[in-house]
Amino acid sequence: MLVERIFRSEDLSPADRFDCWRELVGRTHAPLELRSDHWADFRASQRVLDLGAVSVWPTSFQPVCFRRTPKLIRQSDPEGLHVSLPLSGALRTVRGTEETVYGPDSLCVVDTSQPVDVHGGDGAGLHTGVGLEVPKALLPLPRGQVDKAARLRLSAQTGFGSLLAYLLTQLASGTDSYAPADGPRLGTVVVDLLSALIAHALDSDSSLPPETRRQTLFLRIRAFVLGHLNDPGLTPPAIAAAHHISTSYLHRLFQQQGLTVSGWIRRQRLEHARRDLADPALRGTPVHVIASRWGFPRASDFSRAFRNAYGMPPKDYRHHHGSVLDGRSAHDAGGSG
Repeated sequence: MLVERIFRSEDLSPADRFDCWRELVGRTHAPLELRSDHWADFRASQRVLDLGAVSVWPTSFQPVCFRRTPKLIRQSDPEGLHVSLPLSGALRTVRGTEETVYGPDSLCVVDTSQPVDVHGGDGAGLHTGVGLEVPKALLPLPRGQVDKAARLRLSAQTGFGSLLAYLLTQLASGTDSYAPADGPRLGTVVVDLLSALIAHALDSDSSLPPETRRQTLFLRIRAFVLGHLNDPGLTPPAIAAAHHISTSYLHRLFQQQGLTVSGWIRRQRLEHARRDLADPALRGTPVHVIASRWGFPRASDFSRAFRNAYGMPPKDYRHHHGSVLDGRSAHDAGGSG
């Protein structure tokens, strides 16, 4: 898994919780003034994921106001962008007389070089979200465009915003499938997505370096394919047409990643089908229905491809996996008395 640092307020005495969390947020983001009506017994949790020069921090906390003042900026400025994706509850920013509210459908950008008040959460419940810290120097954009990022209202539901939001929520849900060495590579993906998102919002896509444009296009295509795996007509020409590129260029994009288009689609379909076959809740679903659901309309083609990939027919895999789960359940029940 990725390198993580974890903070939980319940690990501290009530008198120390708020100050310790304020110090952690200041180290992760930038020095801030924090105010909360719940400071006397503050509840918060935070995981800081190390992605090289970039960090992602899933967090939950009771309502609080973060203030980045001109005085604090003069004292210390890491010159970074902070991107927040609210998952429950809203964020409200106040910049001078301008007030903006962000919900789970949007991304809130804060520039450490600009004064701002950010109000997170309301009532007594916990606000949950994912924060992203990116040094501005990493963004391959003109500085004038970067300086405008905090004034943008960025959607988390369409285009590059939805890709970035999806990646952030996936990292927040767990990093067991990654190795520590994957952190910097993920950081590069995050920077590319954020750069493309800002450039697109400012109608200046042409300002992106060619490599960033290629990488973000590849990520868009991957997301498109994963959303259409159940379509038997998902072919390289169809994918290329949907993204207004030639089929040969599509193949080159995948070759640069050490992949083939058809091979990657087949692996994704098989892996999704394998997960369904292993899901106890889907034991009653016929194998051919699962196969069709993931783009294999012919049961014989699915059975042959599955055997080649996993070393046994799909029915045998389901039976074997079900037997293992049943054995574990029986063991747990026997040991609970």
